[in-house]
Amino acid sequence: MPYPTDRKYTKEHEWITADGTIGITHHAQDSLGDIVFVDLPKAGTEIAAGKTFGTVESVKAVSDLYAPVSGTVTAANEDLATAPEQVNKDAHAAWMVKIKLKDPAELNALLSAADYEKFVSEEAAH
Repeated sequence: MPYPTDRKYTKEHEWITADGTIGITHHAQDSLGDIVFVDLPKAGTEIAAGKTFGTVESVKAVSDLYAPVSGTVTAANEDLATAPEQVNKDAHAAWMVKIKLKDPAELNALLSAADYEKFVSEEAAH
């Protein structure tokens, strides 16, 4: 599956757009299986790059969400509270939170779509 090139990716399988919208990748939702619950921070919450900011619960497991960059949450996707399966339907459209970036330069440390695809294929080979 081609990953959208308008965003950056993490090795923890999150994506972020330049405007601070964060979600999980298609690979992540595929690995998790049917998502039944998403726990997200409220607007105003500070998140730090590499630290957990929420969880995604599937029929298989509960997985932490890791912040790709630091910032302040400006919105959480309220629709996921009642329809978490949206993430399974289209992981690249079902965003989790929107943040105000603390330092946009942090985006430079993240993976491009091509680098992320390579990482996922190497991870699958192990």
